[in-house]
Amino acid sequence: MAASEILTDISPTRILVVDDSQAMRRGLRHLLERHPHWWVCGEASDGREAVQKAREIEPDVIVLDFQMPEMNGLDAAKSITKRSPRVPILMVSMHMSPQLAEEARKVGIRGVCAKSDVFCVVEAVETLLSNGTYFQA
Repeated sequence: MAASEILTDISPTRILVVDDSQAMRRGLRHLLERHPHWWVCGEASDGREAVQKAREIEPDVIVLDFQMPEMNGLDAAKSITKRSPRVPILMVSMHMSPQLAEEARKVGIRGVCAKSDVFCVVEAVETLLSNGTYFQA
């Protein structure tokens, strides 16, 4: 089998994007889908919807905003990791701090990025998919 045939058999990494801002979800989708093997398989606009969608579509990775209506990112992540502990979650926030990063780590989130450095999202997702963690200093 030729290498090109093997590459076409790779199924895409399925990503759930969660943010209350439609513009941010659209931006994250555009950024993530530039990667040839990544596909945004779903979106959610609040924490409760994130928990529901994570259960329904079983994504390979979740990119999750911290500050959202209904349920914040920490509470949503806690609920998701209870049911699906192997699904890595990357939390993004406008208000990233060492304290928030530590709280994220405690609930099972495997990486955090500041929205002000949105391009770190690609590097962070790659790290999480390689079973690593991504906590910016």
